[in-house]
Amino acid sequence: MSSATTPSGAPPASDPEPRPATSAGVPPFLRGLWNRRLDRYPANGPRIFFLTIVVLGSIVLYYELYIQYAVSTLMMHHFGMSFMYATMISVIGNLVGAFASLAAGLADRWGRANLVVYGLLLTGLLVLFALPNADSKGWFMFFMALVNVVEGMALVATPALIRDFSPQVGRAGAMGFWTLGPVLGSLVVTSVSSNTLDTSSWQDEFRFAGYVGLGVFVIALLGLRELSPRLRDQLMVSLRDKALVEARARGLDVEATQKNHWRRMMRLDILLPALGISLHLMFYFTVVGNLVVYYSTVFGYSEQRTNALANWYWIANAVALVVVGFVSDKLRVRKPFMIVGGVGTVVFTLLFALTTDNPETGYYTFAWLLVGIGVCSGLTYAPWMAGYTETVERHNPAATATGLAVWGWTIRIVVSVSAVFTPLIVTSATPLVNHGEEVVAAQADAGPALDLVMKDPALFVQLSKFPDRTSIPIELQVKALQLAGGDMKKLDLVEQKQASLAILIDHGEEVQKAKDRADDEWMRWWWLTLACQALFIPCVFVMAGRWNPRKAKEDEEAHTLRVQEELAAIRAAEKGSFQPV
Repeated sequence: MSSATTPSGAPPASDPEPRPATSAGVPPFLRGLWNRRLDRYPANGPRIFFLTIVVLGSIVLYYELYIQYAVSTLMMHHFGMSFMYATMISVIGNLVGAFASLAAGLADRWGRANLVVYGLLLTGLLVLFALPNADSKGWFMFFMALVNVVEGMALVATPALIRDFSPQVGRAGAMGFWTLGPVLGSLVVTSVSSNTLDTSSWQDEFRFAGYVGLGVFVIALLGLRELSPRLRDQLMVSLRDKALVEARARGLDVEATQKNHWRRMMRLDILLPALGISLHLMFYFTVVGNLVVYYSTVFGYSEQRTNALANWYWIANAVALVVVGFVSDKLRVRKPFMIVGGVGTVVFTLLFALTTDNPETGYYTFAWLLVGIGVCSGLTYAPWMAGYTETVERHNPAATATGLAVWGWTIRIVVSVSAVFTPLIVTSATPLVNHGEEVVAAQADAGPALDLVMKDPALFVQLSKFPDRTSIPIELQVKALQLAGGDMKKLDLVEQKQASLAILIDHGEEVQKAKDRADDEWMRWWWLTLACQALFIPCVFVMAGRWNPRKAKEDEEAHTLRVQEELAAIRAAEKGSFQPV
């Protein structure tokens, strides 16, 4: 954990911190819907309440963002999308989200809470009304891009709020709960869709998420608050620092703390870990965006069956995030957990990849492999989030949102690039998603007629061009009858199954070739994922924090002594400056 900053030595301020202008006569309740600032560090009960709202908001934002992936194949059929087009929705969304994350770095000046509160309102309206009523795939892409803009800002604002309300002692546990946002958001997606898709449409799945989003918006509107700049711009190692933080705030020069944020964040120990964790999450990105496509095209799973399988991953990951966060706080170290989790993720992903060309792999084998990856990823991520914010604080505690903006931009760019490469590497996905089901159905419907057609496909393509049998040239009729062994009933069956046979003629060969290469293409994707995961491990070594719990405990004790000394000095200076009348 980071060591304490040196005492500022600044004299107590003679004037209070500037406040945002408010209209005269506006009731305090209405002013509170915009001005959410707290000028004193909250007691433990309110602090936990604010943290809970942030986590709840994060869960809902990711639920709204990820619902598209649970219904991806249905959506593609509805709009006539190719796999590449569906992928480009994610690419464009993540690109605009990346730059929204950079803009949210200004939350160090503007504050964080209103970005979350009114972001929940906007996404709730988009998901409830705009997306399920989009009348073309172009409009659907546009509305999803708007959702990604809000999510990109929330990706910065929500962990910044978690950091503000969480001293370093307890940070990993708090970040573990925050990380439940994307994880539980994904779990909600798969749980709801796996239990409702048999009776609802893909549009209904969006509406369910929209109703939930607006409900949480009301909770955040009425309940969420944030620390004033003078409080949040300081380093707070433990709750015992509360008195010192409030004492320093009276003399803190907020303008000085806001200078050169971006320049201070352009450091190796900020940039490299941000890239490393983005690469580590490659498997997570695939689970969110393409697990339904993977299991439907390689193993023939339905959307519901795949989403039920994904629940194993999300539940294991959620539990690990919280448990490991608390253990990391107890031991006062982050890096050992990141290394163990990073190596474990590589091992389990390798075992998962090796099942790709084994069609006999059972459901529960997949489930336990996904549990292993989820647990190891949780071992990595909660300590990483705590360690990253502590690394940012080592340079400037007032630049938390800026440092998180660097990370938010990096992770969204990595997601966009990976999404572009997915359909280029897995070329089999488009024909299998777009035509695989109808080809299988056509094969079952065509039955014996297909066997006859396959004896001479070119002949039956010619026959299909004539409106009725009487217009077919006699030489073609004779040739067809010879293929049928003189059995006119077989030719009648071919005529009855013309629609199914047309599908097989148009797409059968394309789908079969895609099936033949799907295993190899997905295997290449998993090898790329493994390489990215391995690159994360060396990035851990540049981050702030101890490896040894005993050394970390000694740092905390030394910090406590410095806090007591500085607080005594500030109080003595304030007492000495008091001049009785």
